[in-house]
Parts: sequence; structure tokens; C-alpha cells
Amino acid sequence: MHELSIVMSIIDIATKQMEDAFANEIEEIELEIGALSGVEENSFEFAWKQAVKNTPLQNALRKIHKPQGLATCLDCMIDFSIQQLYDPCPVCGGHFLNIKKGKELKVKSLVVN
Repeated sequence: MHELSIVMSIIDIATKQMEDAFANEIEEIELEIGALSGVEENSFEFAWKQAVKNTPLQNALRKIHKPQGLATCLDCMIDFSIQQLYDPCPVCGGHFLNIKKGKELKVKSLVVN
């Protein structure tokens, strides 16, 4: 379950930023987890609930943005929505794609006090 290691990395990032700001607590964390990032929502949720106990994120409001996939077909140069990494181009059926959105996995912002 790589979701636990992702959550642990988020906790490390948030805690370091809180300490660098000489803050006492994290009030809010905003995450961006793309639809094509490979993060399984239920596993992430379970890992989050367990991992944030007794950390600065324990009582923080969590906001998650989930950008949908967007790709450009490198054969016919059309942009299209993509649900899975290996979806073919809907115009030419090609699989040579440039994924433009949907693979994001980042901490967008923190509100500390």
C-alpha cells in the first residue's frame, strides 16, 4: 500500500513547513491528487486517518482537488480527456500520448497558526 508512504511524506512536508514558519499548528492543508496519479482513494483515506493521529495534521481541515486527466495525441495532435493512462486517442486510436494533466500529487497550500 503505497498510499501510507504518500501520507507519511505529506506529514513530513507539512510539519517541516510549520516549523519553518515558527507556527504551533496546521489549520488547513490543500492537496492536489490527479485522477491518473495512481492513488487509490479508499486506501489513501484509511492511511490518512491512521497516520495523522498525534501529528500537527490531526485536527487540520483537509481539502483535496482531483484534476481529471488530459492528454494530447502525438500522432494527430488532438487534446482529449483521459480516464486511464493507456486510453487510446478517440480520433485516431493512437497510444503515443503526452499526459498534460491528471498525474499531479502535491501539497498545494497550508494554513498554519
